[in-house]
Amino acid sequence: MEFLPITSPDDFRVQEIYSSYSSTFPEDERRDWNKFKNLFSNSNVKIISVLHESKTVGYLILWELSNYVFVEHFEVFEEFRSQKFGSHITGYLFENYPRIILEIEPEHLGEDAKRRYSFYQKNGFKLLDEMYVQPSYGEGKKPLDLWLLSNYTPENLKEVKDEIYDIVYH
Repeated sequence: MEFLPITSPDDFRVQEIYSSYSSTFPEDERRDWNKFKNLFSNSNVKIISVLHESKTVGYLILWELSNYVFVEHFEVFEEFRSQKFGSHITGYLFENYPRIILEIEPEHLGEDAKRRYSFYQKNGFKLLDEMYVQPSYGEGKKPLDLWLLSNYTPENLKEVKDEIYDIVYH
């Protein structure tokens, strides 16, 4: 697998990524196109295209924060799911980032949420906070009750949440 940073919204892969991002993630869990494009000018953000045999199979949107990385979005494209790519991507994350935090829907919200939670547990993540609220992505979008998962135990969870709120969702 290859992990290629995308540094410009003009990269040909961005349209494919944004198209899948828009159809996979609900309206309240994603940025509109202009806010998405602005991620490329933020020095904290890394957008990584994941390739297998020269095909784009998914992507990561990462925020490099004070002493951990926040995975804002992680997707394996639908046609490539159930082929262990997600586990390979988590392996890449663990190799490159010792401290990782991400959000997921609570498992009680349905079979997909339960499957996702199980996937992250199998791949080394533990539940960090069941009372986490993802702030709104903007006008007309709702804040969401989500769970925070991590591969480590932060010393001060409030500081971690405050940093995510201030930098990722400002």
